[in-house]
Amino acid sequence: MMNRRIIVVLALLIAVMLKVRAQWDVQFSDYTALKSFYNPAVSGTDGKLNVAAAYSMQMVGYDDAPATMYIGADMPVYFLSPRHGGGVSFFNDNFGMFTTTRISLQYAYNIKVSKNGRLAIGLQGVMMSEKIDPKGVKMEDNSDPAVPSSEAKGNKVDMGVGLYYYHPKMWFGVSSQHLLAPTLLLERRYEVEVPRMYYLMGGCNIKLRNSLLSLQPSFLVQSDMDTWREDVQCKVTYERDEKKFYGGVGYSPNKSVTFLLGGMFHGVNLGYSYQMYTSGVGLINGSHELVVGYLTDLDLFKKGRNKHQSVRWL
Repeated sequence: MMNRRIIVVLALLIAVMLKVRAQWDVQFSDYTALKSFYNPAVSGTDGKLNVAAAYSMQMVGYDDAPATMYIGADMPVYFLSPRHGGGVSFFNDNFGMFTTTRISLQYAYNIKVSKNGRLAIGLQGVMMSEKIDPKGVKMEDNSDPAVPSSEAKGNKVDMGVGLYYYHPKMWFGVSSQHLLAPTLLLERRYEVEVPRMYYLMGGCNIKLRNSLLSLQPSFLVQSDMDTWREDVQCKVTYERDEKKFYGGVGYSPNKSVTFLLGGMFHGVNLGYSYQMYTSGVGLINGSHELVVGYLTDLDLFKKGRNKHQSVRWL
């Protein structure tokens, strides 16, 4: 009887976890360094080749805690015209017995709308996969059909869309992921419903009296129109001789406080952040995140035209 109760509880837990995983996309702490993850319209807009990778470990100290990896690259497509940009990314998220994988292709088209400002529209095509692997779960009775006894997988095509305005002193974007709101069917037994996600983000660059210092406040709002998360953040950047160093703090109401530290050296960006949860799992079981990137000019096709300051550091 007791074994039966354990199996029923486990089956209910699996059903709840499928809903929870579909409720939110991963929220990276250093979201300003990974803007194209949230908005495909960012791809290629700074006129540079941008490669970024992030690894995040959440709820450290708990067994089977979430771990997320992201690798993306984007660049302007000058052989078409300076108005075109493209990108590709790989995303992998592990949470206990659940694994989500996404491979994305992005396209952006931008136009000049003011003296120094441009507006871009972006589209994203996604192949997403969800997998349940119960091999790490110990059960005395594996006969209940509600509990997976072997690996179950499902795949689906998805889309994203976004708008992005950028200027040397400010940037602003709105986007939607999971535009098709796909339902993944895993081995014809388990369903994962993925709702549309909406993002609103922006920031600016404020020069201080000391010309070597600047402030970069920013915000990110994400929602499935049922639940919401808001993040605000501010970095202080010191720049000299093509080297940059930054420190910052972020806050998400009723969720977390984040501390950030990093720098850029000859185009190589290295950043670390710690997200300390203010509710739920506790202060010491937070999220560690490492971001590594490379940013460089592309001179093969543009021949000095359409130069503008990179806004990825704003």
